[in-house]
Amino acid sequence: MKKNALLILLVVLAVFAPQTMQARKEMALQLYSIRTVFGNNNYAEKHAEIFKQLHDMGYTAVEAASYNDGKLYGVDPAQFKADLAAAGLTALSSHTTYRLSDKELADHDFTKAMQWWDKCIAAHKAAGMKYIVTPWGPVPKNLKDAQTLCDYHNAVGEKCNAAGIRYGYHTHSHEYKNIGDTKTKWIQYMMDHIDAKNMFWEMDVYWCVMAQESPVEWFKKYPGRFTLLHIKDKYELGESGMVNFSTIFKNSDVCGLRGYIVELERTDGTISIMEGVKRSADYLNGLKDVKKSYDK
Repeated sequence: MKKNALLILLVVLAVFAPQTMQARKEMALQLYSIRTVFGNNNYAEKHAEIFKQLHDMGYTAVEAASYNDGKLYGVDPAQFKADLAAAGLTALSSHTTYRLSDKELADHDFTKAMQWWDKCIAAHKAAGMKYIVTPWGPVPKNLKDAQTLCDYHNAVGEKCNAAGIRYGYHTHSHEYKNIGDTKTKWIQYMMDHIDAKNMFWEMDVYWCVMAQESPVEWFKKYPGRFTLLHIKDKYELGESGMVNFSTIFKNSDVCGLRGYIVELERTDGTISIMEGVKRSADYLNGLKDVKKSYDK
């Protein structure tokens, strides 16, 4: 009888276990989303409260957007890692880069850049991150500059690989434009001239759609190259109907997906950004095509 009673109790607990006790979907938030309530100036004051809120919403990780001179959000990387851990979060990735000057680009000179990257990579390793992502770059004016930039990305990727961290590039909509007066799209030139082992792609699916392109068609054209995705909509996820998130996640194997990051640039003004962040997490938790984990 005691064994039967214990079995019944375990079944009841399993059925009524709260979400926090169940396996979570591995879901990151780009901290740029909440820049109005959480930035360098507010980090020391608000990080504990906000990190706890993100965890309670269902997020398991973050993507940083404020690296500078060896620090993240003004604190040492180890402290940033510890602050996240205290709330049950991890640092998945970070948006940062060294942009070549016009002279460095013209001279094909990466000397200063590589010194900058040495410090940057060490900081991100100390924060426990798996990925560093260049968040933006202009479309080159000609094929000579395009090749120099590809050589640069290859060099950065090789340096990251040697340190045990992966290097990526985040796309907006302008990468789908042609280089100068050529008929070659910048994104396609990069895909064809940067070694896949040196750089992955973090496609922003919203900006891809805004460029009148199909995320899935790019997955199929360059399978396995899109290690991370920015999951974004006009406002909170699923509200606009502009992005077919189910189809995107159904093609995660073709994509090569290992993780995704939610980003909100704004809301429609009727709700706070934190409420938008929460609704986006709720949307993904309710989307059956989203797996618990893509970290294979």
